[in-house]
Amino acid sequence: MSTLVTNTITGLSTAANITIGSTPVVSSSANSLTIRGEGSAQTSIQQGLLKVWVHLNGASFGVDDSFNLTSATDNGTGDYTVTIANDMGNATYAALMGGRQDSANIANCFPDGPSNMATGSVVIKGYNNDATPAARDYDPIIIGIAGDLA
Repeated sequence: MSTLVTNTITGLSTAANITIGSTPVVSSSANSLTIRGEGSAQTSIQQGLLKVWVHLNGASFGVDDSFNLTSATDNGTGDYTVTIANDMGNATYAALMGGRQDSANIANCFPDGPSNMATGSVVIKGYNNDATPAARDYDPIIIGIAGDLA
C-alpha cells in the first residue's frame, strides 16, 4: 500500500475530474463541484449542503447550537426570528423545520410566510396541532436552510 501526502494537487492542462479506476468521482468547473451520487447520478456539493442550521430551545429560549447564524430573537410565544450570518442569495430558499412532539401536542413549526423570509433572516412560528391550535414554545426547534448563498 502506498501513501500520498501533499498540500496541493494540480490537474493536467484542462483536466477537471478526479477518477478512481475508470469511475469519475469528482468533477469541477467554475464555482461548481459535483460528486458521484447513487448509480450514475451526480450530486452538486454546493446545492446539497445546508447553508444554515439551528438547534433552538423555544421553551427557555436560547440557541443550543448553530451554523452560519448571527442571532436568534424571541418575539413572543411561538414566534422567533433567526438572523443568518452569510446571507442567502435570494428569499426563495428552503427553510426546513420541526419541533418536539409530546403526548398532548404535535409541533407545527414553519416559516411565517414569504413576506417574512428575507435573504438575511426568517421568522419562525410554532403552533400546537390539537383541537384548539395556539402558538406554543417548543424545545427543541430544529431549523435547516438550503439554497444558494449570496
